[in-house]
Amino acid sequence: MDALQKTVLDPLRPHLQPIVSAIPEPVHDAVISLIGSPCHSALLLDLDVTKDPACTSLAISKALGLAIVGASAVVKVPQILKLISSRSSAGVSFVSYALETASLLITLSYGVRNQFPFSTYGESALIAVQDVAVGVLVLTFAGRSAAAATFVAVVAASVYALLFDQTLVDAQTMAYLQAGAGALGIASKAPQIYTIWREGGTGQLSAFAVFNYLAGSLSRIFTTLQEVDDKLILYGFIAGFSLNVILASQMLYYWNSPPPKKETTRAKPVEKAPVAESSGVSPKPGTKTPTTRRRG
Repeated sequence: MDALQKTVLDPLRPHLQPIVSAIPEPVHDAVISLIGSPCHSALLLDLDVTKDPACTSLAISKALGLAIVGASAVVKVPQILKLISSRSSAGVSFVSYALETASLLITLSYGVRNQFPFSTYGESALIAVQDVAVGVLVLTFAGRSAAAATFVAVVAASVYALLFDQTLVDAQTMAYLQAGAGALGIASKAPQIYTIWREGGTGQLSAFAVFNYLAGSLSRIFTTLQEVDDKLILYGFIAGFSLNVILASQMLYYWNSPPPKKETTRAKPVEKAPVAESSGVSPKPGTKTPTTRRRG
């Protein structure tokens, strides 16, 4: 940070300070609400990243968190569009998306109830909505419309129980669920990894979603270390990142692989019934054959 301060910020300070002074007051208020007044003064007003290293780490964490939340709004959109355009769910595991949806709903509810900073869990809500859309499309294109409707109903009931009626799930149970959410997040990757391995290709799986998830899970480890003192969440992100590495590796390995060919059974030729051989001479019409009957 010292090198950055001396080589970049110090020479640019005379040019940057008039720009900072012209920033509208609501923007300053928003920055203060995110990183606090002391860090706002040190980083934005004084343009000094070495004055308080903790402020610099916090600002980086907040920026990453907000970037993750912003990117999460569209992270599954390419996957949704790919499913709609192909009208096929090949290579996409519904079980994986169902488990991930459950994990995200629990993480969202846990963050809201514990009043964690929104930048540490906000993407859970946005990704969960997109996961539900992907799950519905996968079931629909597989010819299971009734199962798709059931899936939506179960998700709606879970949202009500976890977020809107806290008498159904108390704080202690919520902590247990959060501990299980990490396992669900891990388990949600396993079916997708297996599906890719079984089919020998990524099918309709979106590369944008896979690599975005990889970067997001790595960033989440950093933001959790900086802003949330909760080992349950941290261990879940670490495990999720490990499996995202496997998914990204599969995506690279099968990048140019042709789609798996469906086995076609060749129809066997119909064998004709054998026809008795004839002498080739047909009896003349109107001729009588000799008889052994004696005439009296």
